[in-house]
Amino acid sequence: MRGTQLTKYFTMFLLLWAMVITSCRKDDEISEETAKKSTTEVSDASVGNFLASKGTLKISIEDSTYTFDAATDSVAFVKVDTAGNQYFGISAINKAHTISFGISSLGVAENKSTTKVEGSQLLFKAGLGENIQYTLNQIAHDEDMGKLKLKQFNDKNVLAKGSFTTFLSKDTIKGSPLYKVTGSFDLKLK
Repeated sequence: MRGTQLTKYFTMFLLLWAMVITSCRKDDEISEETAKKSTTEVSDASVGNFLASKGTLKISIEDSTYTFDAATDSVAFVKVDTAGNQYFGISAINKAHTISFGISSLGVAENKSTTKVEGSQLLFKAGLGENIQYTLNQIAHDEDMGKLKLKQFNDKNVLAKGSFTTFLSKDTIKGSPLYKVTGSFDLKLK
């Protein structure tokens, strides 16, 4: 049980790390050659970060919807292999670095697949020193963590297209209120 939690926290750390790396990369100008190289690498790689250059990621929680635009924000599809387990997910951070989101799933990214959500986090920089954090936390609840559906993956110029549902909490205490999070993504490499 403890090893499973450690693996999930490690996976979320890797996704957040990938988000920071892709954010820094998005702020710099990416050459056409680098973009072409990333496009050809997707079909071969089993592990890696793939920065979307077009498309959107939409997230709805409570009464609000947040949209990341890959043309201006950093939105990446991430694949990780840790201790023999494969994970994939999406990480995003807006250009202003005030909102970030990450979601991961155990398994291999494939067309027309549905997998169980293993980790997710939504962070807001609300104001002067005030941060709001929603986190997938198994201590807070024992229910289904949600599903991540890939309708299309690595197909022509589509990096990833699909939807997800998960449940996040603001506290790590058992019985904490859960907030349903729904989202969709349609990401392209060029």
